[in-house]
Amino acid sequence: MRRSYYEASARQRIAGILDPDSFEEFLPPSARVVSPHLHTLDLPVAFDDGVAVGRGRLSGHAVLIAAQEGGFMGGAVGEVQGAKIVGLLQRAERERPAAVLLLVESGGVRLQEANAGLIAVSEVMRAILSARVLGIPVVAAIGGQYGCFGGMGIAIPCCNAVVMSEQGRLGLSGPEVIESARGVEEFDSRDRALVWRTVGGKHRYLLGDCSALVDDDTATFRTALIAAVAGAQALTLEAVEREHVLLTQRLAAFGKLDDGMEVWRALGWSEPESVPLADTDVFLATAHSLELDRMQAAGAR
Repeated sequence: MRRSYYEASARQRIAGILDPDSFEEFLPPSARVVSPHLHTLDLPVAFDDGVAVGRGRLSGHAVLIAAQEGGFMGGAVGEVQGAKIVGLLQRAERERPAAVLLLVESGGVRLQEANAGLIAVSEVMRAILSARVLGIPVVAAIGGQYGCFGGMGIAIPCCNAVVMSEQGRLGLSGPEVIESARGVEEFDSRDRALVWRTVGGKHRYLLGDCSALVDDDTATFRTALIAAVAGAQALTLEAVEREHVLLTQRLAAFGKLDDGMEVWRALGWSEPESVPLADTDVFLATAHSLELDRMQAAGAR
């Protein structure tokens, strides 16, 4: 029986991803490590500050894991939440686990803790890259209600691999933020089809921003994360340079296009309007076929 990753809480996701009964939480709610800022502003706090961190096992291998709780302030990052994620990644440098898993759900940085939250996100990015340099894979999963935006939308692309569902969204500014800043003519956040074909899982997969697209099923996420850890490679200068080349090529190919469906057509999708309707297996089979066609065409040239 499928269990929705989208509908699950942070701890339910951890339980579904890790081997049964293997999770040991660091700084659990009973420790009551809370934000020092929210109480001052007369705002409610969470005793774990909206993130669960700890160690466990994934397919028998020791891993460290963090899961953001979208149910608390939309997973927004504050000083304590960011420190817990950074501390987990720094712990990985000492313990050398098989991987660090980041189950991300975040609308960005908390406005109430803006400076502290921004600093925390920059520290998360540095900690991710430091772990990768040591050969410790850092793999992220995105599939929750609030997606992955703002500071975490910058940090997560630093990971070895990103696993997404179609329901997941990944971007810098969220649709509502863009609409507030630039107007509904620039981006209508209520147009859900527009949102998903701009920042949704399928679009991110086609652009290469996520390495695996899966159904909204926790067990399927687990299988994809196991595969991502197994295929992860250490961060090298050559890998960074290859990424820069790919980003340059993407800008040249798609920089003047206005809509996701125009991008899909440019990638060879003859009927781009069919992309949102295709189930995951059909979508991946077609995407794989188009990629093979492009590789063969490049070889012929």
